[in-house]
Amino acid sequence: MDREKIIEMAKRVIDIEANSLNELKDKIDENFVKAVETIYNSKGRTIVTGMGKSGIIARKVVATMNSTGTPAIFLHPSDAVHGDLGIVRKEDVIIIISKSGNTQEIQQLIPMFKRIGVPIIAIVGDKNSNLATSSDIVIDVSVKEEACPFDLAPTASTTAALAMGDALAISLLDKRNFTKEDFALFHPGGILGKHLALKVEEMMIKGDAVPKVHLSTPLKDVILEITSKRLGATSVIDKENVLVGIITDGDLRRMLQHTENLSNITAEQIMTRNPKTITKNVLAVIALQEMESYNITQLVVIDESRKPIGMIHLHDLVKAGLKTEIDE
Repeated sequence: MDREKIIEMAKRVIDIEANSLNELKDKIDENFVKAVETIYNSKGRTIVTGMGKSGIIARKVVATMNSTGTPAIFLHPSDAVHGDLGIVRKEDVIIIISKSGNTQEIQQLIPMFKRIGVPIIAIVGDKNSNLATSSDIVIDVSVKEEACPFDLAPTASTTAALAMGDALAISLLDKRNFTKEDFALFHPGGILGKHLALKVEEMMIKGDAVPKVHLSTPLKDVILEITSKRLGATSVIDKENVLVGIITDGDLRRMLQHTENLSNITAEQIMTRNPKTITKNVLAVIALQEMESYNITQLVVIDESRKPIGMIHLHDLVKAGLKTEIDE
């Protein structure tokens, strides 16, 4: 296959799947609303099942639901008829994903689900299938054609089922008033969790490790403070311990280049007034954005009285894995 043919085929696949998704919008109706309300009002879990490619989509839908506040479990149809059906309780809701709606393994499960008494939601590609006629709620995800040139391999149909599953999960998220903080609770170990939960207070240098000098501190002691605290800067405070400035390594280098007599230099003469600051309850990623925006490497953390209570450094944020753009 030559280059032009490859590009043409790839664009054809994208066009077919995109058209299938656009047509899917017209199928969002009262059945979809009923499905959302049934899951929302359930006292149990949402159990999602499907065979083959539909099973793969079901697993992804489960993952999305679990991370957005809807407890969900994937149940493999073959495992279900060999004992795993025991996880299903009357309080649960069943979602069955199937293109044909006539898969043998699914047909075996339907009577069992009905015997337990759980509501069945079908995400199905054929409204006239046995699954559709046997379910309590039917969500139509039929497509005109697959992207496969032989119209055989599930492609557009699995994309449609996945999008509908996402639509259910996010509609439930919205109905539950699920917040960023809630989301962070389910993602504590990843970059997403750090972006949504990690606060400045957890990352800042605090206590005696915070570099501080007074306005009248001699240059020699300023240098010692910056060097010993190893943050590349020191805050400058007045008699009331209120922050009035900052001195960085860069400030020292620029001063040394233009000053010959260093004996009478004090912190007040070389400090940068009105330094950039942040409070301890702000998300750490906001601190990172501030530093990148102003091209600085540290921020002084202040309390409500503008007294310095900490300092946060760019290197510590980067080391923690924070980024201004999330690629996870």
